[in-house]
Amino acid sequence: MANKAVLAGASGLTGEYLLKTILNQPHYDEVMVIVRKQLPIEHKKLVQLIIDFDKLDEVAKSINGNVFFCCLGTTKAKTPDIKQYRKIEHYYPVKLAQIASENGFKQFHYMSSVGANKNASSAYLKFKGQTENDIQKLAFESIHIYRPSVLTGKRKEFRLLEKVAGLAMRLINPLLGGSLQKYKSISAVAVAIAMYKQSLKTDEGTFIYPSHHIKQLA
Repeated sequence: MANKAVLAGASGLTGEYLLKTILNQPHYDEVMVIVRKQLPIEHKKLVQLIIDFDKLDEVAKSINGNVFFCCLGTTKAKTPDIKQYRKIEHYYPVKLAQIASENGFKQFHYMSSVGANKNASSAYLKFKGQTENDIQKLAFESIHIYRPSVLTGKRKEFRLLEKVAGLAMRLINPLLGGSLQKYKSISAVAVAIAMYKQSLKTDEGTFIYPSHHIKQLA
């Protein structure tokens, strides 16, 4: 049976690297990306499902495969409306996970964040934590949750705060040892490679990877 991966969030920093990795490796025979608008990419293994994320039920039957990767996310600066922000960070990932579970996917891989906690005061970390919690209630052979710290890499769009944070982390990283290692910045490429590699394994259960473990997996 053909190995098919489905990826949501392929236009983001990590998702873009993950898509390139999956397409350039032989394990997956087909890769479906779920996107709002068509990506400027052509590949014999690539299928693009262009949708309205508010109408996921209408395309649910078209979302089939073995492994689902979810790299959806946004920022408060880009999405200031809190309701829309929660949709992107919580509702869409959970809804996609529900569809994947109902359609028989074996694995679900979700990119969360360091500090994710459903009881956090920060909306971002709270939504990430709630999403983790809800995904873990669903039926999959394995669930993989990645909690990277500050992501580094070349984005298509300029984000001043992330640029400043990345530069600051270069100075701070050497000081973070022991239990603080999980706060070290990590490249989006490393996260993408770790997600791909873990998808090749057949271990069953729920696995949560802090940032420094993600770097080791890559």
